Amino acid sequence: MKKNIFIIIGSIILVAGLGTLFTQLGMVWFEGLIKPKEWIPSFIIPIVWTVIYLLFTFVLIKWQNRRPFTKENIILLIINGVLNIVWCLVFFTLNQLFWGNVIIIINALFGIRLYLEICKEDAMNGLIISVYPIWLCIATTLNIALWILN
Repeated sequence: MKKNIFIIIGSIILVAGLGTLFTQLGMVWFEGLIKPKEWIPSFIIPIVWTVIYLLFTFVLIKWQNRRPFTKENIILLIINGVLNIVWCLVFFTLNQLFWGNVIIIINALFGIRLYLEICKEDAMNGLIISVYPIWLCIATTLNIALWILN
């Protein structure tokens, strides 16, 4: 059981770390983009992601302690983690607005699918993690706005 907890924590740290690295590599480019007046202040975004990663850690450990993940659960978690990393790479590091939008739309759809899976397992965990698909939908809207304006 402890091994699974270390895998959960390590995986979340890996996703957060690579996402942060790829984001930082493209910040100069990003700061030069025209943003909509409704843009979220820059200091809010890392706070939201930190909260999301902490909530995922809590929910996944709680879930794992109740019942092992199914193969489908693991695949959904991996897909969401990979899509988060790939979006940061494509959008920030490679400066690809269009492809970043394609990836974040797919990520939002898989995020909603993961959220529904978590809700099936435990409604309270679903409520706790609901910030993830909501945030992905907000981020998708902002990304589309960036693409239109730039």
